[in-house]
Amino acid sequence: MVDVEKRRLGRLEHDSSVLIYGAAALSDVSQDVADRSVKEALDAGINHFDVARDYGDAELRLGPWMAEIRERIFLATKTGERDRDTAWRQINESLDRLQTDRVDLLQLHAVGDLDELDAATGTEGALSAATRAQDEGLVGAIGITGHGHQAPATHLEALRRHPFATVLTPLNPVLWRDESYRADYQALVEEVRRQDAGLMTIKTVSRRNWPDDTGHTHATWYEPYADQDRITAAVSWVLSHPEVTGIPTAGDVGLLGMLVHAEQNRISPSEAEEQLTSDGEYSSPFLSMPF
Repeated sequence: MVDVEKRRLGRLEHDSSVLIYGAAALSDVSQDVADRSVKEALDAGINHFDVARDYGDAELRLGPWMAEIRERIFLATKTGERDRDTAWRQINESLDRLQTDRVDLLQLHAVGDLDELDAATGTEGALSAATRAQDEGLVGAIGITGHGHQAPATHLEALRRHPFATVLTPLNPVLWRDESYRADYQALVEEVRRQDAGLMTIKTVSRRNWPDDTGHTHATWYEPYADQDRITAAVSWVLSHPEVTGIPTAGDVGLLGMLVHAEQNRISPSEAEEQLTSDGEYSSPFLSMPF
């Protein structure tokens, strides 16, 4: 039994494992594969599970586990819809698929620019459905997520419009190198701390976009690092940021064990950054996105 580090998830006060189970990895696997992966996560001490209605069959694969583990995990899902009525239907579909009557966190998903934010937070937007679900006890808290180079600035504006309990935004060394991105991220951190929100980050082990002439060896939409040394470096670097409460594991069940090993065997941030920046192909996954 491994016991990964726990960090306080902002004002929600949940001691969440710094490795969050990224259930996107279950979007297109059998129940047997899903069961082995969920057990691997639980054995590692992971107590925070993150899924989305848009992740293929992932909610359906987690559902059979709820009778056994629901009371001992923090369960988060997401809606990628933007209008109130469609989001409301999707939230209820998620509960049915997950075989539970309540999730701890409902996140507005993939809000990465101001147009998306305007749509989600408008009068008839998905935020209205989320707040209704919270009022009715279907969700415990509301968060926001997003991809892309504009995500931190967008999430800062989101926190000005609504007191989201959590934010899930991108962070890794190659993004940090960009002065504009770093400034936006740091401004977001300042506001997150002021509001005592939980800050989670994504794309920890992303290496680059898939090259056009390369077959996809993993289920992730970006090419991930797949060697232990660089996964350890990436995890170590991100978790050296004290504001980060957790990182979802990569969307491929085959990488989970290496992420757990990395968390348990962290190296210094300087050594981690040196390992990653020595890769001449290391680049932002947001140069080209398939969605």
